[in-house]
Parts: sequence; structure tokens; C-alpha cells
Amino acid sequence: MNPILQQIIIETVRNKNNKDSRLTMKEIDDFRTSFRHIVLDMLFILFGVVSATFGLKGFLLPNSFIDGGVTGISLIVAELSGLPLSIFIALINLPFLIMAFSTISWQFALRSIFAILLLALSVQFLPFPVVSDDKLLVAVFGGFFLGLGIGLAIRGGSVIDGTEVLAVFINKKSSLTIGDVILVFNVIIFSFAAYIFSIEIALYAILT
Repeated sequence: MNPILQQIIIETVRNKNNKDSRLTMKEIDDFRTSFRHIVLDMLFILFGVVSATFGLKGFLLPNSFIDGGVTGISLIVAELSGLPLSIFIALINLPFLIMAFSTISWQFALRSIFAILLLALSVQFLPFPVVSDDKLLVAVFGGFFLGLGIGLAIRGGSVIDGTEVLAVFINKKSSLTIGDVILVFNVIIFSFAAYIFSIEIALYAILT
């Protein structure tokens, strides 16, 4: 074979191999980055669930306090029925999770399903001491830890309360902002709380 032609073939093969190697390394780096992000998101969701569970079991539940959103509805129904809160956390959030598949994305919906099921299991099985029965402390710190948990879950790419999904859906269909929808939703819940329980509980729920 002509030496020049042979050299051209060798260089072509070598360049192709080097290019394939670079692509492989890039794919490995992309995989590592994606895996790192997934792990961080799962940690945010995990810490969010633990924080929300602590807010519920350490403050709100033992003192018959409620909150807004789907969590508030679950607390009201659990209080009236005497059934475990974990059942209603999963069931009442279900329609909003189905809505999330079409409204936001299937990745978001799957992460939210994982987060809400984890929250339901944590509320049912994870033990936490009752921190206080002082109403002001219960409202402030119960709301703080529950809100922190919701925020961490959102940072992890999920929700543990389906109200946000409903708010995004209505926001896309109307001129209402996400904040407006959540506000209206919570006003309805607090009104039911005032009617079913007492105005005092509803006022503490607003503070929470």
C-alpha cells in the first residue's frame, strides 16, 4: 500500500477513536452531573418531608390545629372522621398529582408522588415528641416547620401539597396569579374550619 495512503488511514482511525473517546467521557460527565442533581433533589425532598412531619406531629396534630392547602383539608377530614391523617394526605392529593402530569411534567409528577407517599408514611410511622401545647408557639413553629418542608420539597422539584399544582393549572387558564389562587383556596378552607370547629381555630390556622 502507498505509504502516504496508509498514513492517512491510520490518522483517520486514530482521530475517530479519539473523538469516540471524547464523546464517551462527555457522556460519563453528563451522567455524573445528572446523578448528582438527582441525589441532591432527593435529599431536599427527604429533609422537606422530615421537617413537615415534625411540624405536623410535634405541633399541629396534638393540638388539633390545621393549616391551609391540601394538608389543611386532610387535617379537617381526619379530625372529623377519626381516621389516620396519612390516608387523606395520599387520597386528597391524588387528583392534583394526576393533574400535574399534564399541567407541569411527568418528572415533576413522579417526584411529587414519591414525596407525598413518603410524607404519608412518615406521618403514620415516624415518631416525634410533642414539643409544646402553647397555642402561639404551636401556630408559629408548626407553621414554620411545615412551610420549611414544603419549600425544601419544591427545591427538590416536587410538592407535598397539591394546592400548588392547582394554582399553576388555573394560572394557565385565567388571569389569576398563583398567589391569588392559593389565597382563595385557603380562605375557603379557613371558612370551613371556622364553621366546623371555631373561629379561634380558624384564626390560629391563618397564623400558622
